[in-house]
Parts: sequence; C-alpha cells; structure tokens
Amino acid sequence: MRPSGEASLWVAREREIIAGLCLTPMAGGAWLTSVFVAPPRRGQGVAAALIEAALEDSAGPVWLFCEPGLSGFYGRHGFKSVLTLPEALSSRLQRYQRSKPLIAMQRDLT
Repeated sequence: MRPSGEASLWVAREREIIAGLCLTPMAGGAWLTSVFVAPPRRGQGVAAALIEAALEDSAGPVWLFCEPGLSGFYGRHGFKSVLTLPEALSSRLQRYQRSKPLIAMQRDLT
C-alpha cells in the first residue's frame, strides 16, 4: 500500500494482521484500494467485514478498481460496474489498464 496523507488504513487482526485496506477521500466520495486478506483467512468473510467497517461512517459513492474475476465478490457487497468516474480516477484507471485488465466499480452510500 502507498497511502496518500489523507487516506485511512484499516486492518483486521487476531494475534497479527490478517487483512487490510486503504480508503482515500475523493471529491464527492472515497476510493477503496489495496484490499488484501492473508491467504489462510480467505473465504471466511474477513474482507467483507473489513470493508463494511471501513465504510460504516462514509457517505457518497465509493469507487474501486478490480480485476474482472473479483467483480462477483464486490457485486455481492453492493458494488456495481460503472463507466463514469471522477476525472482523477478516470485518468488513473486508463493508466493502470495499460498493464492489466481492471474494471471500475461503485457503491453508493447514503
């Protein structure tokens, strides 16, 4: 993770850190990045619980970029594929897509 100065880092831990993510405020919403769960803990709801905790006090849309194979996971947690992004994220996505396939997703929070 390379968080900006405004980003919030979230971790789940037992005796040690088992998962983490980064949530960065953006104009009108937030950008979710770097979701990672230790391989032995995957499939146990850790990422979902961490995402929900991180977004609990958020309002507005939350955007993320993910590999196409992860869209089902994020879709089950309220994210939908989108084509329109804030300019700062749109240009970043275009740059990232030069080296790997990524899709943009958004979850609206009220």
